[in-house]
Amino acid sequence: MAYAYSAQAANGRPARRIGAGMVALLLVAGAFLAYSLPPYLTLDPTRSRIAPPAGSTSYYPLLVGHVVFGSVAMLGGCLQVWTWLRGRYPVLHRRIGYLYVFGGVLPAGLMGLTLGAMTPFGPVLRASDVLLAIVWLGVTFAGVGAARRGEYDRHRRWMIRSVVLTLSVITNRAWGVVWFLALSPQLATTFGGSETLMVQTIAGLSGWLGWTIPLLAAEAWLEARPTLIVYGRGPVPARAPTRASATPPHG
Repeated sequence: MAYAYSAQAANGRPARRIGAGMVALLLVAGAFLAYSLPPYLTLDPTRSRIAPPAGSTSYYPLLVGHVVFGSVAMLGGCLQVWTWLRGRYPVLHRRIGYLYVFGGVLPAGLMGLTLGAMTPFGPVLRASDVLLAIVWLGVTFAGVGAARRGEYDRHRRWMIRSVVLTLSVITNRAWGVVWFLALSPQLATTFGGSETLMVQTIAGLSGWLGWTIPLLAAEAWLEARPTLIVYGRGPVPARAPTRASATPPHG
C-alpha cells in the first residue's frame, strides 16, 4: 500500500526529514490524544466523556474500541502523509499503511457506524456520524484498491481524503467550542431554557462542519495539483500529446 512518491521534491533537492507542517501536525494530534485517550484506557465507565444512552450495555465497550482504534488511525495517518518517510522508507510506509487501514480505520469506522446510529446527541448528529463513517470507510478502501491496481496517484488522493477524515475529530471539537461560545448566551431565549436542545444543536453543527469543511478543503487542494506521482521519480507533469495521438483518426 505504498505511496508511489519520491524522497525528492520536484526541483530535485532532497526532501527535508521533517518540516514545520509535519511538526505542527504531530504536536496537535499528540496533544489531542494525550487529552482524549487516557480516560478510556482505564475501562472505567464513570470516566467516559459521553454518557451512554439509557439501557444500552454495548455503547461503552464500542466507544472504548472506537477511541483506541481511532487513535491508531490518527497516529498512522500522520505518518502516512510524511513525505520524507514514505519516500525514504517505502516498505515501512506500506506496513504502517496496513496498520492504518486494518488496525485503525476499519474497526474504528465500523464501531463508529454503530455508535453514530446510537448517539444520545440527537438526529442531526446521528445522520452526520453515520454518513461520516460510511464515507471514511469508502474513501479508505478506494485507496487500498487503487494501490493494489498500481494506480498510485489515485491511491495518494484517496488516502489524503481518508487521513483528513481521520483527523476531522479534532476540527469537530474545535467547532464545538466555537458554537458553545456563540450559542450558550441564547439558552434562555433561542432554546427556551432547554439545555438538551442547545447541546444537540451544538453537537449537530459541530459534527457536520467538523468533517465536511476539511474534506472540501482537501478536495480543492487536490484539484489544484493535477500531477501524476510515479514511483521513485516524484511529480511528473502530464505529457504533451504526440503527433499520432493529437491527430484525430480519419474516416
